[in-house]
Amino acid sequence: MISLGQLREYLADQLEEDRRHKTVRARGANLPEALAQAALELGVPVKALDFEILEKGSRGTLGLGRKGWVILAYPAVRTEAARAQAAPSEAVRPQAEQVADRDGEVFLHLAADGAYLKVTPPAGRGARAGERAALEKLSIRGITQYDEDLVAQVVKHADGEYIKVGDYNYNPAAQATITVDVAEQEMKAFISVTPPGRGGADPGAEEIKSLLRAHGVTHGILEEAIRNFVDHPRFGERTLVAEGLKPVNGDDARIVYNFQVRHDVQLKEKNGRVDFKELDLVQNVEAGQVVARKEPRGEGTDGRTVTGRTLPAKAGRDVQLEVGKNVKLSEDGLSAQATINGQVLLVAGRVSVEPVYTVEGDVNLKTGNILFLGTVFVKGNVEDGFTVKAAGNIEIMGSVGKCLLDAEGDIIVHQGILGKTEGRVRAGLNLVSKFIENAHVEAEENVLVSDGIIHSFVDANKRIICQGRRAQIVGGRLRATEEIHAKSLGSVAGTETILEVGLDPRRKEKLSVALTRKAELEKSLEEMELNLRTLENLKKAMPKLPEDKAKDLQELADARSKQLAELEGLNVTIGEINAYLAQLKVTGKVSASDRVFPGTKIGIRNETLTVRTEFRKVTFCLEGKEVRVTRYEPLAQELVRGLESHAATAH
Repeated sequence: MISLGQLREYLADQLEEDRRHKTVRARGANLPEALAQAALELGVPVKALDFEILEKGSRGTLGLGRKGWVILAYPAVRTEAARAQAAPSEAVRPQAEQVADRDGEVFLHLAADGAYLKVTPPAGRGARAGERAALEKLSIRGITQYDEDLVAQVVKHADGEYIKVGDYNYNPAAQATITVDVAEQEMKAFISVTPPGRGGADPGAEEIKSLLRAHGVTHGILEEAIRNFVDHPRFGERTLVAEGLKPVNGDDARIVYNFQVRHDVQLKEKNGRVDFKELDLVQNVEAGQVVARKEPRGEGTDGRTVTGRTLPAKAGRDVQLEVGKNVKLSEDGLSAQATINGQVLLVAGRVSVEPVYTVEGDVNLKTGNILFLGTVFVKGNVEDGFTVKAAGNIEIMGSVGKCLLDAEGDIIVHQGILGKTEGRVRAGLNLVSKFIENAHVEAEENVLVSDGIIHSFVDANKRIICQGRRAQIVGGRLRATEEIHAKSLGSVAGTETILEVGLDPRRKEKLSVALTRKAELEKSLEEMELNLRTLENLKKAMPKLPEDKAKDLQELADARSKQLAELEGLNVTIGEINAYLAQLKVTGKVSASDRVFPGTKIGIRNETLTVRTEFRKVTFCLEGKEVRVTRYEPLAQELVRGLESHAATAH
């Protein structure tokens, strides 16, 4: 099937072919007249004609032997590229192009060699110019020697080009005079034109431009203004015909910061409520992150006067990208990168990254929750309900309430942790605190406490140490891989206190969760198997299983497949954890430098001992498959020194 576009292209080609075969013989006193005559007869502009000269004209001698020109003219055949350029495609043309209504107009221009007529076509719903308007123009200027048929053709075709239609008695002395005025520091050029006298010619575009060049005006000539003046001459007025280009000064260099320079609080919503704890006052950056960049100054664009004189532009003001601590400039000086993780700040015009974020008072509604890619130092307390997370250390001079503390490094709490059963603390290295009460604590290495651990859940991958005058562990469950050491364990009241060593607490917890889930899956699979057998027996007994039963059968089969896959994964996990725990070389021990009260449960590896009577200065260790009570083993001296150095930072 032929598309609309192909059909249009075919018709256009046929039209061009028809025009190429359409020729006319035209005569004229000179070649331009012959071409103008041919253009009128063919209905195309002169510039769109191709022609062949059949007879060359001759001026003769003293008017004798004068001979006119004879040509064979036809419309020029345009190439596809030219046609595409002249007529934009539908894709390029605006879909809703609005054309303003404009009537056709008639223009008369008297040149030294005759009278020229131009008629423009109407636009939109405008009216066409009539022959009467053209004749009136000729009459007003006193032109009587004209070709009426040629005038009619010019009006009919209205191609917007000047065509010579007649002659007049040209009087050079009555010529319009043109005055050029270069003003405003050579940035503008004006012309002032006196009207021509009887028989005088109108000023033409080339005449005006030639006069401008004679006055040194070579730049910024306004072609459209000159053409408009030729069509609508305004005698006795200054007309702007050339305008210089003003210099454009370059923009000043500026620094763009990739963080908020002003600390405006922006509250966030959480579950439909404004969260007053999430204030985002800390602006974290990572090592290698671009924290600021410089946009170079602009050099500007030179201007030029109408006489061609260059007006140099001024370059913008330059500024330097200033950097402070832990920030480096790029080689070209256009960007600044953080060299460490931390808080980015702008102080005295310099961009710096601080590895420590200091809270001058408490962590509360004023500060909001804190998330920092470095070390956090709190000079006050952390109030209930707030969160402090750090990629480095956390040090708190006061106390910690029902909060969440999470650090990749050490956590040091000078006045102790009061978790109120919901507080959670996780240290990527060591936890040092005066005391721990009713909290959940986890440390990748050691937990070091001076006064005591009360009714808390504490896990350490190395040791849990209580060293001090009141260093007691009462209630809760404490687990460490290597050692638990305190002054006293349990209480006179027989409070249940569970102490476990010799196993990785996290792996053991993961193992416990996996075993619990495995038992749930095995019970669920037993019920599924029973239901599946019932439905499968029903399917065998019936010609066709009801739709709802068939759906139940398919859903049960899919659920069994998923649970079998999950069970297989759990068995792999349980096997890996058991293998890891079995290869641990650390046996673990529990020591009390003063007393151990009844009610205390000691677990070493997979063996457990419940203390029934009070012991003094003892160490519990594993002998064979039995937890035995042995002579007290004090902490190793090198360990004591290490603990003292850590504890010193907390006091």
